[in-house]
Amino acid sequence: MSDKVKVLVVGLGNMGASHASAYHRLDGFEIVGLMSRSIKSKKIPAELSGYPLYEDFDEALKEARPDAVSINSWPNTHAEYALKAIDAGCHVFMEKPLATNIEDAEKVVAAARARNCKLVLGYILRVHPSWIKFIEMGKTLGKPLVMRLNLNQQSSGPAWHWHKNLIDSLIPIVDCGVHYVDVMCQLTGARPVRVHGIGAKLWPEAAKQNYGHLHVTFDDGSVGWYEAGWGPMMSEIAYFVKDVVGPEGAVSIVAGQSESAAKDADEVSDSADIDRHTKTDAIKIHHAKVDADKNFAKPDEIFSMEDEPGHQELCDREQQFFLRAIREDLDLSESMDAAVNSLRIVLAAEQSIEERRAIDLA
Repeated sequence: MSDKVKVLVVGLGNMGASHASAYHRLDGFEIVGLMSRSIKSKKIPAELSGYPLYEDFDEALKEARPDAVSINSWPNTHAEYALKAIDAGCHVFMEKPLATNIEDAEKVVAAARARNCKLVLGYILRVHPSWIKFIEMGKTLGKPLVMRLNLNQQSSGPAWHWHKNLIDSLIPIVDCGVHYVDVMCQLTGARPVRVHGIGAKLWPEAAKQNYGHLHVTFDDGSVGWYEAGWGPMMSEIAYFVKDVVGPEGAVSIVAGQSESAAKDADEVSDSADIDRHTKTDAIKIHHAKVDADKNFAKPDEIFSMEDEPGHQELCDREQQFFLRAIREDLDLSESMDAAVNSLRIVLAAEQSIEERRAIDLA
């Protein structure tokens, strides 16, 4: 391999464009092509103009001859593209989820292992300082844990179209749920044993249910829920809930604590803003210990996170890790297995909705 990793970027939507920008600016990468099925009829971001354009994946793989492929297309194409890329000897960065079913997800991971190709999944919260701190603090709360997480998004403008198109592939609690179920698994370090899901179709234009709620029980007694809904009808009241409770107290990612957040409070329909999905203002720690009079022995603490990286910087961090994984031959077994595990849980929630019963995990 040359000094620079030659990368083919597949998909230029919200995440694809951000990852392509990272490859364009980072010294260790060289973009050798941009691919999507209709890319030649779409406007290319100015910084990415001049790169070869492809509308057929097989052609792009053959002509561009990349060392790595970055897959940021619709979820129902992920496994197909990844398997072809790995078969060609390419390392793969893939936006979540791995696939739309467990069988394909396991095939992708097995292929990466067999060919010794690096497979990095776009679990952006794993490179986010606030979420890393949130998980670290959550692990100090004792067991069992109660985990409450959601991300509801009110769709309008461009978000109306990409939410609707995403739902054609996966319901929201599956597509975004893998992030937050992965957080639950990191917090507990335990095995999920049972999943229950509920859902509703509130959006006639969408192909599948646009709202869902899943519940997970772990073998250490911990429980967690995740809620996600997309659509123009979704409420923005309590659309962002991120906290974990244990015998020793609670840790929460909170919004609206900073002066800058207060200035943004009157903005309309900002829950679909991709920068807000990872942006945090503060982490709040509540201590459960009480004194002899049963008053709290220690006040709640607020840790400001105003200097946290934005969405593009987080994407840059993901690609810096991808580069390091390739150059240093990092063992990615844990993250690949975790991606399959989180997908198994959210797909079990979808199965639960369809079959109207709780699903026991083997």
